[in-house]
Amino acid sequence: MQGAGETKHSIASAMILMACASSMFPVSDVIAKYLVRDYHAIQVTWARYLFQLIILAAALGGPRVLQRFVTQRLKLQLLRGVLTVMATILFIAALRTTPVVDGIALLFTSPLFVVALSVPFLGERVGFHRWAAVLVGFTGVLLVLRPGDGVIQWGALLALSSAACVGVFDIVTRILSRTDHPITTLLYMAVTGFLILSAAVPFFWTEPTLEAWFLFALAGLISSFAHYGVITAIRWAPLSAVAPFTYAQIMSATMMGYLVFGDIPGEWTVVGLAIIIGSGLYVLHRERRVAAKAAAQ
Repeated sequence: MQGAGETKHSIASAMILMACASSMFPVSDVIAKYLVRDYHAIQVTWARYLFQLIILAAALGGPRVLQRFVTQRLKLQLLRGVLTVMATILFIAALRTTPVVDGIALLFTSPLFVVALSVPFLGERVGFHRWAAVLVGFTGVLLVLRPGDGVIQWGALLALSSAACVGVFDIVTRILSRTDHPITTLLYMAVTGFLILSAAVPFFWTEPTLEAWFLFALAGLISSFAHYGVITAIRWAPLSAVAPFTYAQIMSATMMGYLVFGDIPGEWTVVGLAIIIGSGLYVLHRERRVAAKAAAQ
């Protein structure tokens, strides 16, 4: 009985941790949205990776950093790092003209991309229910974008492109989780992103003020804690149990967007967001059922 109680406590703790960690991402995104008004998205992204890498190296210590570079899937680790850079740059660029909550609403289509791309990438069979959820979810996307209404912006399309990158990124992460430690994957993400962006950032450089350096460091710190919290939550409990709590980002994004920029989601954004979240939760529900059925056989 004690073991069962400990398991329940661990899962409950993981759910709380996932909600708290997920709520931290919009805080970092709001800082990025503030910074991107004066600095290029590539410079803002580079600074985030720089401070993530510094924090990660300090947390692991010198010799342990080198030990964590051991991987059985070097090409996939590098691919994941490139995808992360692309997704981050696209999303930060989107924030220049897109409210934070709208951007995150579109970013939450990534589970739908995972379903669509799991067929060619993972060879998985996707049934009618999950395909229907994907179609319904993209109906919600159309409500957020509102094509033909004169409201659609490039920022929204950039956010949707970022979600597509995150979808492929999640598939690669799923493959890597079979062989590599989560810290190894996080370290490769930080190093790959930093090296790629270090080659590009001189072409987009604007000398930062002391305030900007402080905000760069703060965004990197918050993002690092958020990533570590998500990884820890997944280690404490099954992904299917904690994944729904990533939607805590929506509340955090809405609150931060309003407090800092005075952004209030429009009614169509709210409706579209509800559809996207509902379809994403249904996909998680179906994946849990499929996994349970496969385990029972």
